[in-house]
Amino acid sequence: MSVDLIWTVVGFLLTLMMLSYIFGDNVLFRLASYLFVGVSAAYVALTLIVQVISPKLFEPLINGTLEEKIVAVVPLVLGMLLIMKLSPRLARLGNLSMAYLIGVSAAVMVAGVVLGSLIPQVIATTNSFDLQSAINKGINPFFQLVDALYVAAGTIATLMFFYFGAKSKPNTTPERSRWVNILAQIGQVFIGITLGAVFAGVYSAALAALIERISSLWNSLFIILKIFTG
Repeated sequence: MSVDLIWTVVGFLLTLMMLSYIFGDNVLFRLASYLFVGVSAAYVALTLIVQVISPKLFEPLINGTLEEKIVAVVPLVLGMLLIMKLSPRLARLGNLSMAYLIGVSAAVMVAGVVLGSLIPQVIATTNSFDLQSAINKGINPFFQLVDALYVAAGTIATLMFFYFGAKSKPNTTPERSRWVNILAQIGQVFIGITLGAVFAGVYSAALAALIERISSLWNSLFIILKIFTG
């Protein structure tokens, strides 16, 4: 029996075990899930050791220059302190590493949102009013203007939906102004359309994956039957 046939049979059985969840939670599904989680965790751990820890920590500490060794000591100490979180008595020693991780993650997230989403969205909204560029591309400037206004209105209305500022008045509950509420309701429509499009994309991807798995099951079953029946 060839190695390709063995892996074909293994993939066939694992796919059936995962699809058995259709009939509810069962032993076969849990076994396949545990196997998938275990293999994924082992793969991630091995990848981190080979591509991150070994070349960027151990090698500089062993074969690097004095400057490289000093730089490598910092993540080594932070990593050792983070391991202390496993012990209830020594958990406080890992707070420094956790604070560093949270600070870096927050900075990367904020920078990613600003540079990757907010600024490009503002630039794209502004550039959509460039009617001369539309004329040069052979686009009707009227339709370009309508599209630009639509994009600008959708952007502003969506931002207004997340605007929670309200003026407080004596003996009354703080409420947003009427025009903010109107824009927020319009923004809610745009958000609903966006979420619907995202859901449709996710559903299409999941359906394509299901079709691919069913096709793989059929082909695997055909290969197995062909081999065992001669």
